[in-house]
Amino acid sequence: MTQPSSPSLVRVERFDEPALAHVVELVLDRPAALNAVSTAMAEAIRDATTAIAADDTVRCVVLTSSHDKAFCVGADLKERSSFTDADLMQQRPLARAAYGGVLGLPVPAIAAVDGFALGGGFELALSCDVIIAGDGALVGLPEVGVGVIPGGGGTQLLVRRVGWSRAAKAIFSAAKLPAAEALAMGAVDEVVPAGTARDRALDLARAVAANSPVGLRNAKRAMRLGSDVDLASGLEIEDACWRATAFSGDRREGVAAFAEKRTPNWPGR
Repeated sequence: MTQPSSPSLVRVERFDEPALAHVVELVLDRPAALNAVSTAMAEAIRDATTAIAADDTVRCVVLTSSHDKAFCVGADLKERSSFTDADLMQQRPLARAAYGGVLGLPVPAIAAVDGFALGGGFELALSCDVIIAGDGALVGLPEVGVGVIPGGGGTQLLVRRVGWSRAAKAIFSAAKLPAAEALAMGAVDEVVPAGTARDRALDLARAVAANSPVGLRNAKRAMRLGSDVDLASGLEIEDACWRATAFSGDRREGVAAFAEKRTPNWPGR
């Protein structure tokens, strides 16, 4: 794996392994604070996701943590304890940009969660398309217990994942859910032995990245844009994304590779 040129609160890493050549690992790297999202870390997430989104070579993103006991414990409440109301309002657009940067990634994103993923930490995971959790993980949106509400997309994303009543029960009770319970309600997608969430996420990323980059981006676009509209509108969105894919170089290469019984060499356009 290639290493970043300098230390950062968030690291963007690429791999030497051919099967992972088009995979980016976005590493939350503030271990001393259990990856609590400070103003500086929110800025780092925003900048990293902006750069990844602009990179046409990326086919999949894996969101991980450098701390084996915590994915992310949410907002940095120690920092916020000294905030004035004006400070909090000034930070808000940056926080939205950070969480929105993960949610808006144009390629499939997989969260690998081991340990604590609470509040804004769980919202970062919910902003991904797939969540792999170690069986020792503890997830939840406990913000109402400290006088706020989930503000990184949690009230919207959890409802869309698990339905109104299950999300309501979890959010209103400020519940911290063990991985098995989160899996049963659909809040995470797969549970693996503790400490192996990253390995499993990279295995899935290998399978994802083997596929057409044009197909991946347009499939995600169709799913995201179509998920909150009526069926007829969703089918129109799907048709537009199909057209953008069907007349691409990737489609021509995919058909040729199938006919010739070989691995596709995707042009990515």
